[in-house]
Amino acid sequence: MTETDSQINGGVADAAPGNWVDRLAPAWSRPYLRLSRADRPIGTWLLLIPCWWGLLLAMGHTGTASWHDAWIGLGCALGAWLMRGAGCTWNDITEREFDGAVERTKSRPIPSGQVTARQALGWAVLQSLLAFLILLTFHPVAIALGIGSLALVAIYPFAKRFTWWPQVFLGLAFNWGALLAWAAHTGSLSLAPLALYAAGIAWTLFYDTIYAHQDKEDDALIGVKSTARLFGADTHRWLRWFLVATLTLFLLAIVLAAPGNILTITIAICGVWAMGWHLAWQLRSLDPDDSATCLRLFRSNRDAGLIPAALLALALLA
Repeated sequence: MTETDSQINGGVADAAPGNWVDRLAPAWSRPYLRLSRADRPIGTWLLLIPCWWGLLLAMGHTGTASWHDAWIGLGCALGAWLMRGAGCTWNDITEREFDGAVERTKSRPIPSGQVTARQALGWAVLQSLLAFLILLTFHPVAIALGIGSLALVAIYPFAKRFTWWPQVFLGLAFNWGALLAWAAHTGSLSLAPLALYAAGIAWTLFYDTIYAHQDKEDDALIGVKSTARLFGADTHRWLRWFLVATLTLFLLAIVLAAPGNILTITIAICGVWAMGWHLAWQLRSLDPDDSATCLRLFRSNRDAGLIPAALLALALLA
């Protein structure tokens, strides 16, 4: 199926041609799966990876692991899929007029007429309730944190209307899982997960500024703000600072979580160092005026985030 054929049959412009939703999902379910971005899984990965960072760092901190930790990791994966879907659906409801005016987003289910805003709201509520059932299996502190995250999810779609830094609000929401997963394992919070949370926010500023460059011309026409528009020709310089902040705060989180465990710290630091090389490669490859390159680099952040996760897991075996 070509990209044109996919869009004629209700596909979304920025989804990969021939994705599983367009090819395999029952026709009645496709608009709802597209609202959830099931045809574009990168967002689920970017929501999930900080959860796994938090869980693995917490396990290294306590030096303990159990079958419940395996459930926390799986529950975070299921919850990330559901809450990313609920958040994207809510975003599409609140942004439906803007989406209809932007070339990349006008084929989304609501502006293209595949579903109504009321149907989308029902779908968002259903996904949220299913995620809440998973959350109830975690520690009470994690449950409270999960409920608290709803405020960030609700606010984010409106951020681009009142601030040049909507990516900060995205970072606050997308990296909340680092705190939640740490609390699910330890039953509390400390400086280490807070440093990790801050590292994730800096990382989000890095990758979502790249992503936002795809829409900067349309955003300027309709008056939507973003860091891509704010930074303009200085984007590379700002991204270097976000890169440095991501690595510095991540390293601080590791040291705070595992003081005195030199081998664990060394292995974990290698993961952060490798992530830094990946982000540096993205920065060298970036052409802010090439939308295809921006999308490709944005999607590559799944691998950038999984690198330190893999090394954190290896450190647990040390």
